[in-house]
Amino acid sequence: MPTDPISMGVSLFFVINVLGNIPLFIGLLKDYSAKEQRFIIVRELLIALGILFLFSFFGKGVLHLLGISQPIIGITGGALLLIIAITMIFPKHSSAGLPKHQPIIVPLAIPTVAGPGSITAVMVFATQLQNPILMTGVILAAWIPSLIIVLLATNLKKILGEKGLMAMERLGGMLVALIGVQMTANGIIELVKLNF
Repeated sequence: MPTDPISMGVSLFFVINVLGNIPLFIGLLKDYSAKEQRFIIVRELLIALGILFLFSFFGKGVLHLLGISQPIIGITGGALLLIIAITMIFPKHSSAGLPKHQPIIVPLAIPTVAGPGSITAVMVFATQLQNPILMTGVILAAWIPSLIIVLLATNLKKILGEKGLMAMERLGGMLVALIGVQMTANGIIELVKLNF
């Protein structure tokens, strides 16, 4: 599992997985003008950023109130990341059932950007770092390139093509799977240390 802020930022970027979600953004926003698309993208990613900050600063306290320990967060978070990695490696993209109205909060901010995986990763990293300023930097290091990529989504799709996007998503999925397994293993080790 990443132990320094730079590695955490890179890991969080792959967990957010904007490259894999470019088809979703394009499918949801294709009927809007370029100006409206930019407005919606910035708004939704700002909402997602706020949610990630919220869980970074207060998630640990909520879990403490519920009696959930750090090793359990690590084990569960790792398992969740592994499931997300499998969906990234074996994606099922479909435009069926996409809402016809302008997307607000759901599904772009939540769960596409601030989903279970990114929220869990943020909480685990915040627990490890114990430094709100560094954690803010980690989140921004993942969020800023994510915003830029989504704003350039149409151009990226033209440059990379469907196969290029799929390759990037699957590469990201492999990295997320490795992070998830390591997170789970570290959680199990910590849990054993606490109880034996």
